[in-house]
Amino acid sequence: MATGKSRRLRRIFGDDGKTVIIPMDHGVTSGPIQGLVNMQGVIDKLVAGGADAVVLHKGVAKNVDTKRLGLIIHVSASTTIGPDANWKVKVCSVEEAIRLGCDAISIHVNLGADHEHEMLAELSKLADECDAWGVPLLAMMYPRGPRVGNEHDQQFVAHVARVGAELGADVVKTNYTGDPESFRKVVEGCPVPVVISGGPKVDSTRSLLEMVYNAIKAGCAGVSIGRNVFQHENPTAITKALVGIVHKGLSVEEAIALLNEHACL
Repeated sequence: MATGKSRRLRRIFGDDGKTVIIPMDHGVTSGPIQGLVNMQGVIDKLVAGGADAVVLHKGVAKNVDTKRLGLIIHVSASTTIGPDANWKVKVCSVEEAIRLGCDAISIHVNLGADHEHEMLAELSKLADECDAWGVPLLAMMYPRGPRVGNEHDQQFVAHVARVGAELGADVVKTNYTGDPESFRKVVEGCPVPVVISGGPKVDSTRSLLEMVYNAIKAGCAGVSIGRNVFQHENPTAITKALVGIVHKGLSVEEAIALLNEHACL
C-alpha cells in the first residue's frame, strides 16, 4: 500500500485495525435534522467520546474544527426532495478534499438503483484518482432500489461489499445482515475491511450495542454509525460505549454500564 494511504488510514484505524466513524453527511440528504443543527457542538461531543473519525461534506468541513478526529470528506450526494434519492452524484473532487486536510474520501453507491451503472463508473474512476493522490477510499455500498427486497439479505450485502472492493475501495461500509453467522460470510467475501452502518434510528440502545458486538465478533473492522449517535440523548456516552466494544473488547453489559456511568456525568 502507498505510504500516503498507510499514514492516512492510521489516523482512522487504531493499532488494532478497528475504527469508530461517525458519519454526519445527512444535512445534504435531509437538511438540518435533529443532532446536526450545531455541527461544532456535536463534533466536540464525539471528540470527548473517543471517536476515531467523522464523515462530512466539504462545506461543513470548511467551517468546523475536527480537532484530533480523522476527517473523511463525502463526495457524493442526493436529496430526499429530488426526483431520485437513490441516484448519488459527485459533488466534490479529490483535490478539493485534500485541500481541506482529509484523511480519506467516501462515496455512496446504491446497487439495484436505476442509475447503478453511472454510480459504479464514478466509483471506479474515483478509486483511480484516490490511488494517484494516496488517499484512502471508503465506499458506502448498499443494495437499494426497485429490484431489491430485503436490504439486509446476506447475498445482497455480500455482493455489494464485494463490488466495492473489486472496483478499488480500501474500506467498505454496508448493512449488517442481522446475525454474526451470515455477516461473517460478508466479511469473508470482501478482501478489504468492512464496517457496518447504523441504519435507521433505533428505539433501544441495547439493540444497537448488541448489533455492534455481534458484528465485531463476526470479523467486522468497526462501525460507521450516524443517527444512532448524534441523535442519542448523550452522544459522548454512546460514543464511549461503542469505542468500548470496538477497541476494548467490552461485552454489551460492560458497554451499557460504561454508557450509564458517563451519561450521569
